[in-house]
Amino acid sequence: MKKLVHKRVVVPVLALTFLIVGSSFKSDFFEIAKQIEIFTTLFKELNMNYVDETNPAELMDTAIKNMLEDLDPYTKFLNEQDVESYRINNAGEYSGIGALVRTYKDRLLIVEPHQGYPADKAGLKAGDQIIQIGDIKVADFEDNASELLKGSEGSTVDIIYKRQGRINSTTIERGGIEVDAVPFYKMIDEKTGYIVLSKFNAKATEQTKSALLDLKGKGAEKIVLDLRDNPGGLLSEAINVTNLFVPKGELVVTTKSKVKKFNREYRTSNQPVDTEIPLVVLVNGSSASASEIVSGSLQDLDRAVIMGARSFGKGLVQRPLKLTYGTQLKVTISRYYTASGRCIQALDYWNRDENGNAIRNTQFNDFTTRNGRKVQDGGGVLPDIEIAAVKTNDLTMALLQNNVIFDYATDYYFSNKVADVDDFQFSNSDFNDFKAFVRESDFSFETKAEKAITEALSGPENDFLGQEVKDSYKTLLANIQKGKINALDKYQKEIQKNLEDEIIKRYFYRDGLYQYYLSHDDAILAASELLENSSKYNSILGNR
Repeated sequence: MKKLVHKRVVVPVLALTFLIVGSSFKSDFFEIAKQIEIFTTLFKELNMNYVDETNPAELMDTAIKNMLEDLDPYTKFLNEQDVESYRINNAGEYSGIGALVRTYKDRLLIVEPHQGYPADKAGLKAGDQIIQIGDIKVADFEDNASELLKGSEGSTVDIIYKRQGRINSTTIERGGIEVDAVPFYKMIDEKTGYIVLSKFNAKATEQTKSALLDLKGKGAEKIVLDLRDNPGGLLSEAINVTNLFVPKGELVVTTKSKVKKFNREYRTSNQPVDTEIPLVVLVNGSSASASEIVSGSLQDLDRAVIMGARSFGKGLVQRPLKLTYGTQLKVTISRYYTASGRCIQALDYWNRDENGNAIRNTQFNDFTTRNGRKVQDGGGVLPDIEIAAVKTNDLTMALLQNNVIFDYATDYYFSNKVADVDDFQFSNSDFNDFKAFVRESDFSFETKAEKAITEALSGPENDFLGQEVKDSYKTLLANIQKGKINALDKYQKEIQKNLEDEIIKRYFYRDGLYQYYLSHDDAILAASELLENSSKYNSILGNR
């Protein structure tokens, strides 16, 4: 009788649950079908009846992009060209000119030619502005003109470019380009190896493992793994790189989604290379995604000391889903959680402020590492040891984003000769030149205080304030502007590091920059010093 009562209670509950879920699914399905029908009829009527000729493909592209903008910046529609670029980025191989290029409306800017590749062989330099490719002027080309630089290996492309105000031309023979995940590794001293892991493409694990074994063969008993400026990449590579340093079967990351099949635990599945070698991992504000999985989980497992500056804070996982006509939707499918169970996503894209901007998380939850150390979620990976020169700030970011540091480096390169990377020195006199360059440029950025004051001054509703008050506001704005220029001195260390990095690349390419780091970079010097002090290293990790 007792069993019968139990069944009579449970069955209605299950039925009710099924009814709720079923009705919810039907409701969602009906709403989706309804909205698709509305959009389809609208799109048809618009194209048939609008007063001028319309371009259906452009209208649809705009509609899709605007729809996705309300979600997060990582959920994107990929057309056929985008799909190919996405594949190339993950594979690390393509055919082209071998240069990092930034696209503008009327020009392509060479940001960094890669040493020994076609653009470099043709004499192109960082700062060169490509204005014509073949017979096509970049300003007249509606799509991304950088696609015109790609082509089969051995084919040629004629370009016209502007350098320091002069118009030049050259012919580039395209070649096969290999994008290394590990562009540099070397011994810092007799016992410490240094590995730069710059991206998590399909070569990341293989090249990191090869570098690690080679360094160990050269006598490395300690390792510095540099993930600074690494934007991430393949999740599988993040797991496998972590696996080089931790045993088989360790939980590295968990993904959680509303779609059940995307809920997964990712554990190491291979035999490690070395689970004991002392390890320091370097991160900064541009270390994101897969970089944060590696650094965050090595921190959670107390396998490495993390040094540098707080990482970017991208705790979202994307997957490309195939659509029709060769297109794809790269969609955020889940959040990831490091070994301790924390999600380091910094921006909340689903709760925005009054201006529609994502809200930055400021309330952090505490978690514990394997040894019981406190770590937090919600704002990237916070290093165990922070390095001042690696940190960033609004002023430095504005100088970078507005190409002020880049443009100064271009002028510096064409005005100064540097014979050897070890001879390079950026003096206080040079920094004073940079400050003068900033003053003479059209560089400006608006602080929150300036924005608030400007809003307070504008609008007829503020007419009652009177001229005296308005003049005071204007004086305050002028003082803030003056303060921003003075802030160049306050943040000299951070700004100068970015200047040195950009200038050295002009003369000695990225390889020369990493060589310079070995004896000049604050984070690497601090990491080497820590690894020399085994008792301090172990005390940070809570090892007994």
